[in-house]
Amino acid sequence: MTDSACALPLTRTTRGGAFALAAVRLIRCALRRPALSASIAVLVLVIGWALWPTLFTSTDPLRGIPREALQPPSAAHWFGTDHLGRDIYARTVHGTATSLRATGLAVLIALFSGGAIGLVAGFLGGRADAVLMRLTDVLMAIPTLLLSMAIVTVLGFGTVNIAVAVGLSYIATFSRLMRGEVMRWRGATFVEAAVAGGVRTGTILLRHVLPHAAGPVLALAALEFGSAVLAVSSLSFLGFGAPPPQPEWGLLISEGRNYMAAAWWYTTMPGAVVAAVVLAANQLARAVQEQGAS
Repeated sequence: MTDSACALPLTRTTRGGAFALAAVRLIRCALRRPALSASIAVLVLVIGWALWPTLFTSTDPLRGIPREALQPPSAAHWFGTDHLGRDIYARTVHGTATSLRATGLAVLIALFSGGAIGLVAGFLGGRADAVLMRLTDVLMAIPTLLLSMAIVTVLGFGTVNIAVAVGLSYIATFSRLMRGEVMRWRGATFVEAAVAGGVRTGTILLRHVLPHAAGPVLALAALEFGSAVLAVSSLSFLGFGAPPPQPEWGLLISEGRNYMAAAWWYTTMPGAVVAAVVLAANQLARAVQEQGAS
């Protein structure tokens, strides 16, 4: 159920006006919900880390000072230091761009590939629908992390390959949702009129069906962003991502697992950042879904 305090009267608007109205609703919700405000603040901060890391720290993430190894959090080192004396806060900030790029690429791959499959399957129906949906059933039968590990093993290690693997493992979810939305709209009067008027199938799909079916799929992309952050970090933790000493969230957590008893901050601080981003992304995605439903 949506929050009535966040709802605005629905009026007939253009597409641009609809986006503006949704933005106003979201801002109004954020002002009334402290959790949503905090989530937006976390995401803005993390995006700032990714775009301008040197604005938030001047410390070299690759340079270590051996005499300062395994120092706890302090004013000099907010997140403490690692076993080589490197500043964990600086490594976390500089690793944000790599982790978020991989996450964004994974979501885009799943969105466009899964959306295309669902669009074709839902509109054409028949044998094409049956074949494509059986393929997605196979993908959905395999756990996402296991499927991602299998794909990245075939492709090879690296951040880009992790992104491709995670994106391919999420295709089934997007294709299923897109198929359902397309089947819902393909029987609409304006679509039937376009078919009767001899409009080409590709034009009908792109101009008449896709704009109406895309809303819930885009909301799913926002919701899956948090899951993709976890998946990318998990694969990086397992050693499939960027090689050391390049900073990456999952790799930072992995490097500290052997020092948990003596240096709790080594894994806790990067892990807390990952958890905060996932929770913030999910909170924002839920708010977006509520605005779409109101």
